[in-house]
Amino acid sequence: MGREFIGPDTGYHFFTDLGCTHLFARGVLAGSRVDDDIAKKESLERWPRVAAVVPARNEAEFIARTVESLAKQEYAGELRVAVVDDHSEDGTGSLAREAAARVGASERVLILQGAALESGWTGKLLAMKQGVESSAAQEADYFWFTDADIEHAPDTLRRLVQRAEKDNLDLVSLMVLAQVNSLPERLLIPPFLYFFLKLYPPSWTAGRRWKTAGAAGGCILLKRAALEGIGGLAAIRGEVIDDCTMARAVKRTGRGSGWG
Repeated sequence: MGREFIGPDTGYHFFTDLGCTHLFARGVLAGSRVDDDIAKKESLERWPRVAAVVPARNEAEFIARTVESLAKQEYAGELRVAVVDDHSEDGTGSLAREAAARVGASERVLILQGAALESGWTGKLLAMKQGVESSAAQEADYFWFTDADIEHAPDTLRRLVQRAEKDNLDLVSLMVLAQVNSLPERLLIPPFLYFFLKLYPPSWTAGRRWKTAGAAGGCILLKRAALEGIGGLAAIRGEVIDDCTMARAVKRTGRGSGWG
């Protein structure tokens, strides 16, 4: 699908009152202007500790920009990053380490070699579990799960945390702006997004009386207490569509989450 970006002035999204945010390419889907992008910058009495967890497999083309964008977050609280190199064959781990050093963030960015695949687990979820259990995440209040091919705007984390804390949400998710360059991408991505929202209507995912739940796995902010409340990543360890399964599990506990 090409490189993905999150930025404050790049498109439209639908916002539910449960705080699940999804950012779409300009003109792909009609929707309200990005409320979170134009919201006033607010200060919190205490900015929680966050651990970004990045599962990465053969992401040599993008990993440096991803790591640099995470290291350059304009966030007043503590942010540490765990990149889990899931048996890459293209030097992804080394490139991530070099990127962290280049921006002076070696002490805040931990590069881990992925563990051997365990029975019943998908590779991505096992890598995420390894990141959650790493030293970089030991004291985190939130886990920020993000893909290894996303370049984040400097204020992405601040806006995610601000939304979660302001509205007392356990899960906040962003769908990135997809770069659609080729003809197949232009033909396939818009209808994919359209029908995805048909499957996960915002009014259903936001409403607590509905069982429907959803999230975008490329960018999920999740409270530690919420993850522990569903039994950790082990509860969804074999799921291929792990993002929506995670959101469903969180919603079943009665916690605030949704799909915009």
